[in-house]
Amino acid sequence: MKTVLALVLCMALSAFAQPYPSKTIRLIVPFPPGGAVDYYARAVQGRLAEALGQPILIENRAGAGGMVGADLVAKSPPDGYTLLVGNIASLAMNVGVYPKMTYHPVKDFAPIIRTVAVNYVMAVHPSVPARSVAEFIAYAKANAGKLSYGSAGSGSAPHLATELFKQRTGIDVLHVPFKGGGPMVTDLLGGQIQMVIADQANLMPHVKAGRLRALGVGTLARSAAYPELATIAESGLPGFEARAWQGVVGPAGLPAGTIDLLNAAFTRAMAMPDVNQRLLDGGLDPIPGTPREFGEFIRAEIAKWSKVAKDVGARVE
Repeated sequence: MKTVLALVLCMALSAFAQPYPSKTIRLIVPFPPGGAVDYYARAVQGRLAEALGQPILIENRAGAGGMVGADLVAKSPPDGYTLLVGNIASLAMNVGVYPKMTYHPVKDFAPIIRTVAVNYVMAVHPSVPARSVAEFIAYAKANAGKLSYGSAGSGSAPHLATELFKQRTGIDVLHVPFKGGGPMVTDLLGGQIQMVIADQANLMPHVKAGRLRALGVGTLARSAAYPELATIAESGLPGFEARAWQGVVGPAGLPAGTIDLLNAAFTRAMAMPDVNQRLLDGGLDPIPGTPREFGEFIRAEIAKWSKVAKDVGARVE
């Protein structure tokens, strides 16, 4: 009996001492399939699994501007097996938009890596006669209160970017929030909404197919991929920039060694030629860095976007 107990104890201790990672890792995407965050997760999934030597499971947990999925990760054990593929909304903008949050992006998460910058495009349904940003502004002013724009949710980057655009131009366009970029694009294609300023990965395939019309890009310089598209900034709004970002975090208390290992694995996955090209094709520019840099960046972004939310009156009760 003693021998059996000793064997069982030995096996238990051996299992407990297994180095990280030793089982499937969950990537929580806090938005529905079809958006830029989901696109990123699926682009790196295979190579990340190779780098870590374990399966990578993607789970879409949408709701409340990314807060449902983020809250799940914040309350998970800090063992490195449940990670959040967050973005500018769930990790920064929501602080200034929602008066009550069940987590705090700084206190409740351990930053792992800032992954990509997300390029934005302004696009309209073909029923809108405008073929440039200036023409859209004129059309919207002539049809005040009759047009609507979509976002990936209240407090999302498309929401605040378009509210800032409205403030700068003086147009009156109704906000229609969705539970993610995928549903938003579906209604734009159907003509239920007329305009969006949102991620390139969602919009440009439909632009190329003739189902949508792109009017301009949100970057300060013209896109190398679409040089024919003027920037919103050069279309009468100097300095205007609509660009988002993504990053990966784990629950607060995640061991430093696990954080460093994950940072290296994500960096390696994004550097693989096939993944890198897929990200660029989707309008996602890889910008990996250190966990510390990402933590400092999150703090700065919270301060920046909390001010923007206050300035444009974006508040969700």
